[in-house]
Amino acid sequence: MSLRLLALLALLAFVAPLRAADAPATLLAQPDKEIVSDALTKDAPATEWKVAKGKWERTADGVRVEEIPADKHGAVSRVAQKLQDLVIAFEFRLDGAKSVSLSINATKDHMARVLITPTSLRVQKDDHDHDGPDKAVVFLNTAQAFEAGTWHRVVLEMVGDTMVATIDGKVSAFGADALFKTEKVSPGFTCAGQSATFRNFTLWSAKPEAKASWKETSVKIAEAMAAAPKPAAPAAKGKGKGKAKAAK
Repeated sequence: MSLRLLALLALLAFVAPLRAADAPATLLAQPDKEIVSDALTKDAPATEWKVAKGKWERTADGVRVEEIPADKHGAVSRVAQKLQDLVIAFEFRLDGAKSVSLSINATKDHMARVLITPTSLRVQKDDHDHDGPDKAVVFLNTAQAFEAGTWHRVVLEMVGDTMVATIDGKVSAFGADALFKTEKVSPGFTCAGQSATFRNFTLWSAKPEAKASWKETSVKIAEAMAAAPKPAAPAAKGKGKGKAKAAK
């Protein structure tokens, strides 16, 4: 094989798109072992996902999801796994959906999520007990445009009491909570409205130690989070009956 051909192959390997099975670049976590790799396409070997709500259909582009109005609940699908420290990467495309999210559960309830709408990004710890004293904690809620028909990539890292989410390698947010130290189960996707597509889902365990560079990196992310633009305020609701109905 000629040196010129070897050089060409090396260049192609460098610029080739990231495959579902590749460990993603991370800021906090040190990926350890691959647990799940699912392209989510029609012809790819399928991981077992549990559909709780909505319509989920594997296509050539990825798994297409629609909320079913009769469910009176957003579409939800999860992969059965028990985890501790982790890295998750996937790609999504909004095709008209009101919102999508990557959701992480604790053993008994919700834990955390990355929530995307066409105009915003939110990274948060979820309300863990609903009727109890625990409340959701929003680490970042920022104006961010996600145009319909455009693919975007999400990387979520959770190590110890810290989570960090990165969108398209450009926008990152992090936060910490003692809840994140507990066991994590059944990561999955949600979708409100019709429709969205997901592809190239990978799940890795992570080493329990953060990267040596994380402390310095977190300072830079915190500065960017403080300067991030806020989402537009929701339109004021009408008065009278419309307002009363909304409050109910």
